[in-house]
Amino acid sequence: MSAQPSKTLETFPNPAPQRDFCIRMRIPEFTCLCPKTGQPDFGTLYLEYIAEKKCVELKSLKLYIWSFRNEGCFHEAVTNQILDDLVKALSPRYMRLTAVFNVRGGIYTHVTAEHRKKGWKGTLPPPAWHVDPTGAGQTP
Repeated sequence: MSAQPSKTLETFPNPAPQRDFCIRMRIPEFTCLCPKTGQPDFGTLYLEYIAEKKCVELKSLKLYIWSFRNEGCFHEAVTNQILDDLVKALSPRYMRLTAVFNVRGGIYTHVTAEHRKKGWKGTLPPPAWHVDPTGAGQTP
């Protein structure tokens, strides 16, 4: 059984909807193409969210992330698109996506996009990892 890239994000019920708890994922193998040159861009995605009723299923997230491999995307656009798609699928209380791209032309790009559900007043605990500004070593 072989897997194929997919834009479908599957979900499952939040096992503890009565409380805020933070789900954090580090996705170190993100790739897309530079829309100007067609050359590959590599990055690590850091996803943090507080679920409302649904959580994202990991295999579908992996296949969704894989679906960008052959797409030309500006870093800013793809980060916001991924956040928008996840928010649409999950309707979380809170979600933050940070994309840390490897060097291109001597420049490292970090893009952070956030979503807060209207009326949510919770707080997010500090990150469980440190993002190295060079992208060389993220530490948990």
